[in-house]
Amino acid sequence: MSDYAIEAPKPVTIPVAGSDKVYPVRRVYCIGRNYAAHTVEMGGDPDREAPFFFQKNPNNLDATGQFPYPDKSSDVHHEAEIAVMLKSGGTNIPVEKALDHVYGYALALDMTRRDLQGEQKKAGRPWEIGKAFERSAPVGPVHPASEIGHPDHGAISLTVNGETRQTGDLNQMIWKVPEMISYLSDYFELAAGDVILSGTPSGVGAVQKGDVMVLSAEGLGELTVTVV
Repeated sequence: MSDYAIEAPKPVTIPVAGSDKVYPVRRVYCIGRNYAAHTVEMGGDPDREAPFFFQKNPNNLDATGQFPYPDKSSDVHHEAEIAVMLKSGGTNIPVEKALDHVYGYALALDMTRRDLQGEQKKAGRPWEIGKAFERSAPVGPVHPASEIGHPDHGAISLTVNGETRQTGDLNQMIWKVPEMISYLSDYFELAAGDVILSGTPSGVGAVQKGDVMVLSAEGLGELTVTVV
């Protein structure tokens, strides 16, 4: 007999590469404008200022390989990223200890209803309507750091229908993974299951139904996502 007043929601999990295990998701943090060229592309100043973060919902992460084009938008953009999966956490984590808390890494897309996000920006309102909608974060399998290490350089790219849209290198991140973890831990109590999307290179752009996106990064393979 359950003590729940209603049926409990199913936990959100992501497959672990080469294993029958899954990674459970607790929270999803996303850093904004973490590559200089993308910062300029979005009208910002690439100088190293304090980072800022927004959140997606755990069940926005989706490993099915399909991205349903959302309602209420006619300008949905791709943003190629890598996701950092934590195995432990805490508060006030020193930069030099931050990577000790990482379980692994995955390819991910931060899909964005850019038109709705733009409206919220102009009004000084939160971005969730443009960022945290259903299945807005297609994600690939988690690659344990015990097997691939901690990628801090290497090419990351995205093609749409075979045409290259985004290219960059992980070493171009303004705020590196250990710094992101440390900074977040000053404001939130991080924990196992927390996911951090690490920002996108320049070249973001719109997709349409039927488009096929292929995201790749060194050490993490490829993630193919079809817009449906």
